[in-house]
Amino acid sequence: MIDTTEDTFLGGSLSLLQPKRGYRAGADPVLLAASVEARAGQSVLELGCGVGVALLCLMRRTPGLVSVGVERQSDLVDLARANAAANALDARIFEADLAFMPTEIREMSFDHVIANPPFFERDRGTAARDATREAGRREDTPLDVWIDTAVRRLKPGGTLHIVQRAARLADILRAMDARLGGLRILPLAARNARAADNVIVTAKKGGRGALVLDTPFVLHDGDHHDADRDSYSRRAQAVLRGGLGLSDAKLMPK
Repeated sequence: MIDTTEDTFLGGSLSLLQPKRGYRAGADPVLLAASVEARAGQSVLELGCGVGVALLCLMRRTPGLVSVGVERQSDLVDLARANAAANALDARIFEADLAFMPTEIREMSFDHVIANPPFFERDRGTAARDATREAGRREDTPLDVWIDTAVRRLKPGGTLHIVQRAARLADILRAMDARLGGLRILPLAARNARAADNVIVTAKKGGRGALVLDTPFVLHDGDHHDADRDSYSRRAQAVLRGGLGLSDAKLMPK
């Protein structure tokens, strides 16, 4: 078993084990979960679920979901299962490569599929020393395979939610073929007047609506980092600590 730390999410309503070294979840999976407008009784699949941060945040915010996660790293699978059990959340976690799904999952379909694929392409930059960080940050499976796998598992009218670097938005849009429509892009900006570092892209299987580019969701107050504090904006705090969905948070005053 790898060395771990115990970290809290959603204002302490979730307590999750993460690897002490290597890839560690931050705000991105929490924001990803908050982008899903799910209802009790619906089903959700997370591809590459890691220790389960996004999936379990979504389950905590929306009780009564039928939830499945897929992760290929056995140490992270063990942690995801332990995290679900410790938080009394009934998620099924499969150890599998998303490109070679087990038969049981290939026979299932879901209302929502969520994914936080590695941000960096395999042939770019220097490999991380830690295996979990390398797998979490640098892709081994191409981004178009992630999206194709997601679409295959969606029900008609189901939604795909993916968080990725803004620099890779063109790759996402190229991979979203005619099976998907109603695309919505939410830029995630660290501060006011800053370019978005990341985006959340949402699409509907069989959707026909026009592409929508949302107003950026700003994570921190002020134009620059001025002290040793997180300085989360009121809206970001409502999502990251209060468990509010992104659509509700955007209605709040700044």
